[in-house]
Amino acid sequence: MLRSIRTLAAAAAALALVSACNSAATPDKAPPGTSGDSRGVTADSIKVGGIVSMTTASGYSKKDTDLGAKARYLRANAEGGVNGRKIDYLGAEDDGQDPAKNMAAARKLVQQDKVFAVSPMSSVTFSGADFLEQEKVPTFGWGTLPSFCGPKYIYGFNGCLVPSPGGTLNQTWPEGIGQVLGGAAGKSVAVIANDSDAGKFGIRTFQQGFASAGFTVSYAKASVPATAVPSDWSAYVKEIMQSNGGKAPDAVVSVMQTPNNIGLFTALKRAGYKGLISDPTDYDPGLLAKEATKQALDGVHVLLQFEPFESDNPKMTQFKADIKAAAGGQDVPLNMHMVTGYMSADLFLSIARKAGKDLTVESFQAAAQGFSDTGTLVGDRAEPKGQKDSFGCGALVQLKDGAYKVSVPFKCHEPIPFS
Repeated sequence: MLRSIRTLAAAAAALALVSACNSAATPDKAPPGTSGDSRGVTADSIKVGGIVSMTTASGYSKKDTDLGAKARYLRANAEGGVNGRKIDYLGAEDDGQDPAKNMAAARKLVQQDKVFAVSPMSSVTFSGADFLEQEKVPTFGWGTLPSFCGPKYIYGFNGCLVPSPGGTLNQTWPEGIGQVLGGAAGKSVAVIANDSDAGKFGIRTFQQGFASAGFTVSYAKASVPATAVPSDWSAYVKEIMQSNGGKAPDAVVSVMQTPNNIGLFTALKRAGYKGLISDPTDYDPGLLAKEATKQALDGVHVLLQFEPFESDNPKMTQFKADIKAAAGGQDVPLNMHMVTGYMSADLFLSIARKAGKDLTVESFQAAAQGFSDTGTLVGDRAEPKGQKDSFGCGALVQLKDGAYKVSVPFKCHEPIPFS
């Protein structure tokens, strides 16, 4: 009897596996006259899920990306949905910043939950990219990974930020730092990143970008371990402080996440560094709750690729209202992860709206091919341009005396060719 049960269990597991595989290729059928055979689309709803690094080994979390997406979808539904369909947002899967979990989350959303789209996708790993592209799942996130540059079904909410040769580089960061320093001529910059594929690519792109803006790049290394925050930063600080012909550079740019930045910036300040410090991640009032963190980040200029929260742009006012509504009417500290989720959802919604009532992957892709709009929180958008180039806009804010202040207003810069 035990053997028979095992045999039946094995057969059932095999059948389930075949069914799961088939489910990715055979979508849920919508009622006649609505959307043909489009996965995740019914007569009155569009199913969407997300993938977000909510928990990580370092403690760094992007969980509020999920809240940002929820806020945008809630408003869309309150306004009647997309061409009569409400967004059925399942929330985000937590990939733990683990490649295996990222792939598992992508498979679950497609094969089990049968989503039409993944929006947002926010992680430093995107191992599920090839699978989502193969299954023709429109996917939206922050275009800081190569997977957002080139594939047909994957979109960066502010375009492609890590292009292949032939694409373009966003010059917001170099131009902004040059403005703060009173010009790039005769100024030097050190760029540091994690020892990972993303870090190495970041060094390559920013090294070219800062050099093109007129800076001397005195140091450019992807040398910090990606799996653990160093307990001793002295070797990195020594190299940086001597990189400019035996002197310290005029600016230090970190292409790393908050835990690394706190360690590096604290060590630089203790070593007597007086130059400009900048990073692209630490725009988060929640970081100011701890005195040590506030001190480490004091004076740092943070790169933004959206309108600052301090802006009086009506779109930012709407964003704040939407976040408050999604948080149950509570005033919650705003952070850039919320914008990532919100604008990923916003780009998806905008293209889906253009696709019309008969929503299929094919009609969605056709709408994306000629999509453009202006005046958003990330500037002017256009597809498929955004799958090769960034939208080229951004700002710098500086943390000073416990508050963020705009140091370089939101502006769009002409991108440069990437080689």
